[in-house]
Amino acid sequence: MKMFLRFFSLIFIITIVTSSNMVAQTLRNDDAKKESSVPTEDMFVDDIVSKRLVIENKVMEQQPIREADIAWEKRIQRVIDSREKLNLPFVSEELNLFQTLKQMIMNGDISAFSDDAFKNILPPEEIEAKMVKMDTSMSLDPDTYEEKIVIARNDINWRDIQQYRIKEVWYFDKQRSVMDVRILGIAPIYQSPNDKIAGIPPAPLFWVYYPQCRSPLSKFRVFNNENDISPMTWTDIFDTRVFTSYIYKRSNVLDYRLKDFFVADPDDTENRSGIDMLLYSEKIKNELLNFELDLWEY
Repeated sequence: MKMFLRFFSLIFIITIVTSSNMVAQTLRNDDAKKESSVPTEDMFVDDIVSKRLVIENKVMEQQPIREADIAWEKRIQRVIDSREKLNLPFVSEELNLFQTLKQMIMNGDISAFSDDAFKNILPPEEIEAKMVKMDTSMSLDPDTYEEKIVIARNDINWRDIQQYRIKEVWYFDKQRSVMDVRILGIAPIYQSPNDKIAGIPPAPLFWVYYPQCRSPLSKFRVFNNENDISPMTWTDIFDTRVFTSYIYKRSNVLDYRLKDFFVADPDDTENRSGIDMLLYSEKIKNELLNFELDLWEY
């Protein structure tokens, strides 16, 4: 009887151990299966949580307006200099505007234009030619001592884009009795090293139509110096006008830029024409801001 009980106890213990091992192996397999099914970008997040607010953000459409409601309007072109303190997000290491526009153009999300009237769409090969420069150089083969032509692909460095030109329309809406502004286009200003040597001034690399870019730009974060978690986007930057700029051009009968009115004197060493141009730019800003106030009478 004792032998039977000992044998039964041994069988019972072996059964329990075997069952425990099988359950543990099954759990390990399930855990491995679950871990392998999770995407790598969701497993290793460079943050506390994966930020989805901006990606899932839906931008509100701009208020529709009738032509009959516009009592007055003026076309303005501004220059945003990224070297100013408030404009530093435009040259952020990871979230700069030029890389964002380039990515959207290459993905086919938006169109690029060669003019500020948004009439001539640049084909993909011309966009590639503007974004990329092929340089040729001679190289000496150390084995055969023969010279070979080496072709190197050099993409435009976003650090060389220090200015952006903004085209906008200021208008008075008599239906709401307010002065308002709508941005029409954005253009990065670029000067190649060869142009700099030749004395050719910087020029727009391409133009993008802001009403088309407004929704795609709302999916890209902008660095916020006050709060890293704040879901600020490029659409917020332009719609709320969180940037500093100076007026480059105002619509006129001769289609002159401001610098065309203030021609520099070759003998002027103090750059008085540049100072006069900035002062006139501030004058135009004040005229735009005071226009709405001058319409009211108490």
